[in-house]
Amino acid sequence: MKTTMITEFYKFLDEWNRVLGYGTPEHHRKIMRFLVDVWESDPHRGLLMAFRHSGKSTVVGVFAACILYLFPETRILILSAENTLATRMVSHIRHILENHTFCTDMIPANKKEWATGRITINRPIGIREPSVICQGVYGNITGMRADLIICDDVEVPNTSNTAQKRENLRERLRELDFILSPTGTMIYIGTPHTYDTIYRTS
Repeated sequence: MKTTMITEFYKFLDEWNRVLGYGTPEHHRKIMRFLVDVWESDPHRGLLMAFRHSGKSTVVGVFAACILYLFPETRILILSAENTLATRMVSHIRHILENHTFCTDMIPANKKEWATGRITINRPIGIREPSVICQGVYGNITGMRADLIICDDVEVPNTSNTAQKRENLRERLRELDFILSPTGTMIYIGTPHTYDTIYRTS
């Protein structure tokens, strides 16, 4: 991992915690290091699981905001079991962008696409997709393109409590390979809800 890259992410994370009046817990730095490593290293795929109330979704939101800060042309798709869950992550990212001292120039004057389920920052022209958009796992993702896909709690009881539901979920998630750009990154965040979890690799 390039030292300069992780340093930029740590600075962004530390400054956000300073804005909130907090310090940065060491395990948040470890989570950020993991996310940056996935972003930088082949095959750009990662699974983040951590103990309850560890703040993993919080750090992932900061990570996504920092990606936009460093690479404003990035297109991010947030996918969750339900659209309401995905919307929560987009709202978190939007809140960071609106209040982080590094992001002042990223907020567009015209907030036509600055809403609950999609946001578009100031960035190079000619990019069709929003900077961040969200969708439920069984929502319409046809025609979407993304450079970073964050699958945040796609496995919940309603999507995994039978073998057929788990197979349907796996089939749906395989479609993401057709949405992700050739050098894109896909990160799963979640907690297993069944022995035959989709997160199981062996």
